[in-house]
Amino acid sequence: MRAAVYRSFGGPDVVRVEELPKPAPQADEVLVRVHASTVSVGDYRMRTRDLPKGLEFFGPLTIGIFAPRKKILGMDFAGVIEAVGAGVTRFKPGDAVVGLTGMKFGGHAEYVTLKQTEAMVLKPEGWSFEDAVALVFGGHTVAECIRQCPIRPGDEVLVNGASGAVGTSAVQVAKHFGAVVTAVTSAGNAELVRSLGADYVIDYKAEDFTKNGKQYDVIFECVGNAPFERAEPALKPGGTLLLVIVDLKGMLGAGKNSRRSGKRVIPISFKPRPEDVAFEIELAKAGALRPVIDRIHQLDQVVEAHRHVDTGRKRGSVVLQLAG
Repeated sequence: MRAAVYRSFGGPDVVRVEELPKPAPQADEVLVRVHASTVSVGDYRMRTRDLPKGLEFFGPLTIGIFAPRKKILGMDFAGVIEAVGAGVTRFKPGDAVVGLTGMKFGGHAEYVTLKQTEAMVLKPEGWSFEDAVALVFGGHTVAECIRQCPIRPGDEVLVNGASGAVGTSAVQVAKHFGAVVTAVTSAGNAELVRSLGADYVIDYKAEDFTKNGKQYDVIFECVGNAPFERAEPALKPGGTLLLVIVDLKGMLGAGKNSRRSGKRVIPISFKPRPEDVAFEIELAKAGALRPVIDRIHQLDQVVEAHRHVDTGRKRGSVVLQLAG
């Protein structure tokens, strides 16, 4: 099979397309012929070892010290089940599926194997593989947020980093549940986030949402530049800060900051669950969540896809196409 492989840490050019042995499903596993994946911020962090502050020591123990432990990136996939191992009852060959590999990675290959119980569901009928996979990374993360902090009608919600994969999903889902949504993004992305349901837009280059006196019931922090210490003035009493991107200090201090302030601080773990994938797909089928695709690259263009993600300016998802 063909796969995008990286054997050293560094910039986009460390990624190469190689021929590798095709995996075979073991007991309780399925073999998926991958049609599409995305190149995400998670892939960027693994490839560069550019980790949130405080994780520089612990991260390499998992990612790899001298060379990557996981040679194939890709945290999500959409494709067709080609074969199943003994004992598989949840899926059958020919099923079109979409899901997450999470920290196992492996989505940037023509084939991937997963346990049948992993974060994978049937792809909605009529959806392209590209549209389906563009939802998964951001939508699953927002599903975890909603599970821990349900949005109520009338809640005032701010999304910091509203034009990325997670942010575009957060805007749509918060609006679906009846929130008044403020999106923090660049002026160039204002039209996009308004089209997704944002009631108000703050240009982060012109205004600091933590200093304008406005307060919110819920803040989705999707950038990594608004830890609790900075975001607290923008939270209403009893409000919730959802830390989608968080450093070690933020993780360790979440409980203490919650108890001290009376405001909830919740680090998001990004632990793939089939229930969360199912939740986002049901929202999509109901018309409450639509994919936002910045661009689509073929597997042979994987380096260009990584280069674009490295700019930090992608809108929604960058899709990698592995089959026609």
